[in-house]
Amino acid sequence: MADDLAGWARKRAPELLARAEAEAVAALRDALVDAAIARRGTEAKPKPRPQAPPARVEGPAGEGIWAYCVSQAGEPVPEGAAGVDGGALKQVEAGGLAALVSPVPLAEFGAGPLRDNLNDLAWLERVAREHETVLEGVLSESTIVPLRLCTIYTSEDNVRDMLEEEHDSLARAIEVLAGRQEWGAKVLADDERLAEEARSRSAETAALEDELSARTGGGAYMLRRRLERHIRDAVDALGTELAEQVHAQLQDWASDAVVLAPQNPELSGHEGRMLLNGAYLVEAKRVDGLRELVAELEERHSALGVSIQLTGPWPPYNFVPGGATALA
Repeated sequence: MADDLAGWARKRAPELLARAEAEAVAALRDALVDAAIARRGTEAKPKPRPQAPPARVEGPAGEGIWAYCVSQAGEPVPEGAAGVDGGALKQVEAGGLAALVSPVPLAEFGAGPLRDNLNDLAWLERVAREHETVLEGVLSESTIVPLRLCTIYTSEDNVRDMLEEEHDSLARAIEVLAGRQEWGAKVLADDERLAEEARSRSAETAALEDELSARTGGGAYMLRRRLERHIRDAVDALGTELAEQVHAQLQDWASDAVVLAPQNPELSGHEGRMLLNGAYLVEAKRVDGLRELVAELEERHSALGVSIQLTGPWPPYNFVPGGATALA
């Protein structure tokens, strides 16, 4: 069991950590509400919680309510699963909708302590891992509107108020997402092979290289710099063209699609140039066809050292109608 969990974690960790990079900035910017899905650890058991520095001010006593997602009322709660900080999962219902929640101590998750904790990477990874685990536990069984990390209410009554106030947008989101899954596709290419192909397509490159072979001294230096810039531009143009071609075909297969910012290779662990980081909302019955399409596209562009990483299904953050309104 531990080996299976470790293998699963290694597979999912780069994607989760890369999502954390972009989302953590939003968490601080938006008053600690928006944050990231960070990576899971590679061990079966959660990492020990780091000790709080003595300088931190103790938070208030009592409990807050951590919210994970919204679904239609009556959907099953994952059996035997625990939420963030080990809290017991339950549903809070109003107006035919239900929010999946668990209690969290305000001493750790109140506004002051939370501000400190979001600057603690180990703490953020642990909490995000626990949040993501809950979402994945319900994703296969229910249509959910995922709520961002650190969506915390002071009471269950406040959760009910949210469900009533946002009822129409949440109900619409559930309708749009029903029977669909979010998948990620990343197009990676080998820089050297891209450069070789760009050279072969450019008559100007050949002319500059011929001219350079006849130059010496300062003239050669300036021409060499010009050639390098030209090759870089040609590689960028080729990469953009390839990414647009792949995205167009994946987009045609999906119900909806978005292009995201390329991920930091140090966090995501990918090798090569990331030409495309896309998210695609796909009908569940078409997922097998999506896998076949990705394999076909990868084979078609293999001469450029292209690989296409397909990951998912993910909680559909990128396709919630209304965006921040529905995401709390």
